[in-house]
Formats: sequence, structure tokens, C-alpha cells
Amino acid sequence: MHKNSIRRCNRIILAALMIFLLLTLVSGAQSNGNVYIVPLEGEVGPAMEQFAAVSISTAMDDPDLKGIIFLIDTYGGRVDSAENISEMIMEVPVTTASFVSPRAISAGVLLTISADYVTMAPGSNIGSAETIPDTEKALSAWTGELRSVAQEKGRDPELIAAMADQRIVIENVVDEGELLNLTAAEALELGLSDYTARGVSEVLAVMELSDANTIEMEISRAVRIAQVLTSSMVAPILLSLGMVGLIIEIMTAGFGVGGTISLIAFSLYFGGGILAGNTGLAVILVFLAAIALLAIEAMAPGFGIAGLGGLALIIASVVMASSTTGIAVVSLIVALVMSIIALIIILKYAPKSSYFDRLTLGTKMTSDSGYISTERKEELKGKEGVVTSYLRPSGTVEIDGERIDAVSEGVYLEQGTRVKVISMEGRRIVVRKID
Repeated sequence: MHKNSIRRCNRIILAALMIFLLLTLVSGAQSNGNVYIVPLEGEVGPAMEQFAAVSISTAMDDPDLKGIIFLIDTYGGRVDSAENISEMIMEVPVTTASFVSPRAISAGVLLTISADYVTMAPGSNIGSAETIPDTEKALSAWTGELRSVAQEKGRDPELIAAMADQRIVIENVVDEGELLNLTAAEALELGLSDYTARGVSEVLAVMELSDANTIEMEISRAVRIAQVLTSSMVAPILLSLGMVGLIIEIMTAGFGVGGTISLIAFSLYFGGGILAGNTGLAVILVFLAAIALLAIEAMAPGFGIAGLGGLALIIASVVMASSTTGIAVVSLIVALVMSIIALIIILKYAPKSSYFDRLTLGTKMTSDSGYISTERKEELKGKEGVVTSYLRPSGTVEIDGERIDAVSEGVYLEQGTRVKVISMEGRRIVVRKID
């Protein structure tokens, strides 16, 4: 009985010790806390801004959050998105650090200096933060933002401003007419960087959080696609293709290649905005209304109220999908210039192009419908007729009581206009307005 009591007592003591050790381990693990790793890679824009917002929000919901490390690797991007991300970083209530690997160029400078600690990988660089366009107003606002953040974070504001303003001279650092760009070693020597780290573990040591658990936020495929579609290079191109396709569609009968190109380009443009969280339901509804009006216009001759309304709604949807009116205006100007160039090319070469002929004359015109083949109409040269369907620049004319496929010399001709056949180019009959 005595031995049984001793054994029971030993078991109780052993169980108590095990519980104590387990609680100690759990308590120790909890006290270490969590540090989130948020990669800010690629072009700074709406997609990165949305990803940063979601990542920071996720980290803030963690009761064991001790810090956030922002991995910086960017050539820059949009100033408005950089300012919004900078504000998010500065509002984080726990310790933050930026880790530049391998570069923080242009807008990336602002992201880097917004953290409590600035660390850089060996061989990395930071700087060259000039605005585009480099106007006095834009430069003044941008350097003001850089100086403000630098001062709040205890960095040299003049050093940071010299990365954006070529007029700033710092003896033995940067001459007039140059943008400051620093390597990791130079940034450390000048006090811009706090440490040259070889990895996240060394960054954690700088933050005095070496024992913390790390949780890495991954950039999803949707975010990467959104970054491409909303980038400063791709977005204007998509918008321009949409406009050019729209012009081709307006100038041709029915729905064809131009309309298809336009629909795909605009869908990608607004789809990128949706993925980036920059475009909502209202924008999509406006865009769909524009497509509906343009579809009505495509089925009707000429270009009237439906077409004008569709264009107006397209412009409105672009403005609504842009984060600022300025960006919308720039995008529309680029698209307008490219559209004008495309229109000039179409009007100049369309009547002579067999490829364009395939685009614009896809509808079958049979003899049963009153149409006759142009190959048998060499004798029509010099004859006069009347436009029976709008030439935009292709359509039909009536000569000697017969309807014939024809194209103008690149000008728009209304129904009822008297024309004269001036040449035969392959299957195409080219007509000119009779003054």
C-alpha cells in the first residue's frame, strides 16, 4: 500500500511537470510573436496598393503581431499609389522594416523610407526618383512628400529629395544635374540605411525580433496579372487598341474584327482594374451601356446619337476606372493620339489593301440579292451612280440599276451622294464624289 502511494504520488508530480513544461513552451511560443513578410514587387500601381492593403489588414488582425517586413523590389510606378502605400506603412502600430533587394527605384524610394528601419541587401541600390512628367508642379509636390516622410522617420530630407530633384547639390555626394542613386554600402555610410542585411533573419535581428515566427504573404496570380494590365505601359496600349478597334468598327458594316479587337481590349483594361480593386460595379455598368449603344450604332447606317452616346460613356467609364482625373486625361490623350494615327493610316491605305478588304467586305453579296461580281464590271470605269448604303469607306452604290460593292477614296459618303467610278483595284471598285 505504501509503495502504491509513492508511485501514485510520482505519477502526479510527473504529470504536473509535463503540464508545466507544456505551458511554458506554449507561453514562450506566444511571447515570440509573429512577423509578417510583405513583398512589394513589380510596378507600383493599383494592384500593388490593393495587395499591400489586404496584407497589412491581415497582419493587423493577428493578436500576436510583433512586426512587418516589407520586401522592396521595384523600378517605381505611379506616385498616387506610392503615397497611399506609404501612408499604410506609416500607420502600422508595430515595428516595421523595409528590406531593399535588389532595388528601390523611383516610387520605391518612398515605400522604403516609410518603414521604421531601412535595410538593404549587398549590391542593392536606391534612388532615381524623378517624376514623369518632370514639371515644376509635379516635382515640387513629390519632393515635398519625400521630405515630409523622411523627416518623420528621422532620415536626411535633403538626401532623399536629391533622389528626385536634379537641382539639389550635396558636396561629395551628388552634383547639380544628377539624380542621387546609392548602393547599399553608400546608403549605410550616409545614414539612409540602418543595416546591410543578407536575409530576413538579419532584418529580424535589427528589429530585435530574432525569435519571432515569420509569416510570408504571397503575391497571387491575380495580383500579378492585375499589375501587368494596369501598368503604365500596358493600360494606355489597351485603351488605344480599344479606341482604334472602335473606329474600324464604326467605319465598316456589321460587327467584325474591329469590334472584336475593341471589345477584347476594353475588357482587359477594365478587367485589370477589377482585379486591382480599382474598378467597381458602377464602372462596368457604364461600360456595358456604352457597348450596347455602340452595338446599336453598328447595326444602323451613319453615326448618330447612339454612337455619340456610346463614345461619351466609354470616356466616362475610363475616368471612373482611374484613381485620379489626371491619370484618366493622360490615358485618354494617349489613346486619342494613337487613334488619330490609326485613322489616318486606315483612310490612306484601306482602299488599296486586300487585307482591309477582307475586314470590311465580309458580307456575302449574291446575284440573288441583286448584287453582281466586280470581276465582270471592268466596263464600269467612268460611269456614274448613287450611293445606296453609307460608304465608311466601304458600302454599295447603284449603277445602271445594279447594286455594286464599292469603296470611297477614304472619305465618308452619305446615301444619295452621286459618285463616279474612277478605278478598279482587284475586286474593289473605287468611287469619287461628283461635285
